[in-house]
Amino acid sequence: MHHKLSVLVQVDLDGKHVRLVVTGCVTEVNHRALCPLVRRARTLVPGIAVIVDATAAHHVEPAAVDLLRWAAEHDDAVRGTPPVEFVLPHELPAHDTVTRLAAWTSARRGPGAPEPVGTRHPARRRTAPRARLAG
Repeated sequence: MHHKLSVLVQVDLDGKHVRLVVTGCVTEVNHRALCPLVRRARTLVPGIAVIVDATAAHHVEPAAVDLLRWAAEHDDAVRGTPPVEFVLPHELPAHDTVTRLAAWTSARRGPGAPEPVGTRHPARRRTAPRARLAG
């Protein structure tokens, strides 16, 4: 599964607020891409307020949010700036693509429609074993 992250940086004209709007998937692996963006936003203007807005994200892992908060609190390069504010949805959206895909395909097919070509049923088994190439 490819977890892509997209960030839009919005800077107010008065230079007092920066909002990082995060879309896509925020995971333990790709949260590292946000850390330099938060650090750079905090160093734009002394005393600038930085808001990380993940309300539009498709998938947010709780561990990634914890790691982001820890990194923002322990960043030595930007001491003396206001704390970073994290805006998250009330429930962190999970990445359940199998359920979403099944609901989408059943809605597209409609009730009583035949199975799509290439779908394997659990009862079907391959009758002949594959031949191995001697190497």
